[in-house]
Amino acid sequence: MSFSIRQASITDIPALNQLVQLSIRQLGGNYYNPQQVKSSLKYLFGIDTRVVEDGTYYVVECEETTVACGGWSRRMTPFGGDQASNLQDSGLRNPAVDAAVIRAFFVHPDWARRGIGKQLLDYCEAQALKEGFAWFELTATLSGYPLYTRYGYQDVEKIDIKLVDGTQLGGVKMEKRPLTTVLS
Repeated sequence: MSFSIRQASITDIPALNQLVQLSIRQLGGNYYNPQQVKSSLKYLFGIDTRVVEDGTYYVVECEETTVACGGWSRRMTPFGGDQASNLQDSGLRNPAVDAAVIRAFFVHPDWARRGIGKQLLDYCEAQALKEGFAWFELTATLSGYPLYTRYGYQDVEKIDIKLVDGTQLGGVKMEKRPLTTVLS
């Protein structure tokens, strides 16, 4: 089965937000309680329009069916959709010193565990490298954590994200730095 990756457009956002809802309810529901799922969808998880406008958010399709989405960002915002305005920072990162941020990976539950996340992660990393970034950071959901760990991301710290209604949502700040060779 072959998957294609294309740049997301503004017109994709409503359908992608539906995918986010489904992914968090079904896949995230294995890691978060019902209140955490409900609150996170209301106050945190969704598509960040700025990342779509920047051209760094992507749609994964299989035979014209949207099966996943995700991207990377040169912006300071670490995570969160449009509804998480308290987290938004449109400032730009400096590729010479800052990491590119891997952002908002969501897979349709029927398509989970088929290598789509890895394919999209490789694609996003390659695009960020082309723009001069040398390393990556992200905030992993508990459901996304195994993917990132499997592909070279290291824990920086476990965090609890306090949502607007007081609900706490666990996550892990992670990073992936380039391999370096020490010459003797």
